Amino acid sequence: MDITVSGIKKTYSGNVVLNIDKFVVHSGEVLGLVGNNGAGKTTLFRIILDLINPDCGEVTISGLVGDKPQAFVTSKQEDWKLFTGAYIDSSFLIDYLTPEEYFDFIGKICGISKADIDNSLKGFEHFMNGEVLGQNKLIRDLSAGNQQKVGIIGAMLNNPQVLILDEPFNFLDPSSQIAIKYILENYNRQTGATIMVSSHNLTHTIDICSRVTLLEHGVILKDYTKDYANLTSEIDAYFRGEATDETEIRELEIHDTKVEYVPIAPNPDDI
Repeated sequence: MDITVSGIKKTYSGNVVLNIDKFVVHSGEVLGLVGNNGAGKTTLFRIILDLINPDCGEVTISGLVGDKPQAFVTSKQEDWKLFTGAYIDSSFLIDYLTPEEYFDFIGKICGISKADIDNSLKGFEHFMNGEVLGQNKLIRDLSAGNQQKVGIIGAMLNNPQVLILDEPFNFLDPSSQIAIKYILENYNRQTGATIMVSSHNLTHTIDICSRVTLLEHGVILKDYTKDYANLTSEIDAYFRGEATDETEIRELEIHDTKVEYVPIAPNPDDI
């Protein structure tokens, strides 16, 4: 599924927090959205998921549904929710339920049988590490890390074609961070799902993503494919506050599903 953001702008109290003219996440990509606090990452996710309204613009999710090409404007249609999974924060949880009750609830909403839910949960056993199911605890009584696990698993139970996770590595111990990296990589490889994650953990993001987009003050500054040789060093330099050489600044050109990065030659007058 392609996710197309067109002419999106969002302001709060007169301050522009998101301003994106055109942005496409192509079907099957794992896109990592990075940026400092207040960059607009969560705002973008909430607009994509129709949780908040932009001042202008729209988001379209398009691709094959069954064997038919379809396109859905997320603010005007509902069917895209059938193949979309997301976890933004703990507000997505129903914390007075146990994890088992929560997963069963998701199954009922999505038309998934109890047997299929139980079978799907087996794929998360290592991730849960015996600390989520069978604990006789409400979700609100779990640790922050285990609540995070419940949210991520819940987002994936319906085998979504579009998966959006905001800070999925937050609160997780190192073993669980490695486990979710493997789960996301394997899920993308097996299903071809389009996955968007935001994270302050640059190492994990670069490891699992086929594309990394830098967002700052609501504007996309840079957009890299994983095979770009200087990806890690340029991103590290940005967050260290170091200016990058003009020859390293790139314009993004999208040709169908191919992303190309074109170096811009420096102005001779500035040399």
